[in-house]
Amino acid sequence: MYVVNSKKNDTISDLTIKPYTGKDHIIEEINGLKFKVGPKTFFQTNSEQAAELYKVVADFAEVKNTEVVYDLYTGSGTIANYLAKSAQKVVGLEYIPESIENAKENALLNGIENTAFHAGDIRDLMSDDFLKENGAPDVIVTDPPRSGMHGDVVKKIAEIKPNRVVYVSCDSATQARDIALLEDYKVARMQPVDMFPHTSHVENVALLVRV
Repeated sequence: MYVVNSKKNDTISDLTIKPYTGKDHIIEEINGLKFKVGPKTFFQTNSEQAAELYKVVADFAEVKNTEVVYDLYTGSGTIANYLAKSAQKVVGLEYIPESIENAKENALLNGIENTAFHAGDIRDLMSDDFLKENGAPDVIVTDPPRSGMHGDVVKKIAEIKPNRVVYVSCDSATQARDIALLEDYKVARMQPVDMFPHTSHVENVALLVRV
């Protein structure tokens, strides 16, 4: 695949990517679930370790079939679809529309019917009307980019007061910054996962419980 970029930066989210030969996507399989991944879709680069990461997330979240889960920065819906079998409903939020389309396709691909995916700025999506329509979350899973969550998103989580927050991060410094702002929560468990062997980087999962 290729893209013609006439801009002065290296972002491709606003550009058209064209297939040169072959398919315009790949299919990854993780723990029995299939995921369609396109060129603009976020997906863990280490798919073998991603399976281990999602096991940790599920273990920390302890989702019950009566609970509503919000998956922030859902990407192609991997975590949302992975947790769906245990939840009453999972709502995935993501600012990249192409990723949300992938997430919806992935739900169909796996026969999952209790997920809903929405594209937009997460700060704006989590409005009072949205919460009424989709149900307030009992559990929030968040897997933001390296820069961490926007301050307004952290404030909104504090307002919503879910019972548990599972925070997945590829930068423990921004993760620690955001956790410190959630004053009504304590860190109950923490588990690094080595997604990037032979480097100094890890993916870190923290379970926050409301006190």
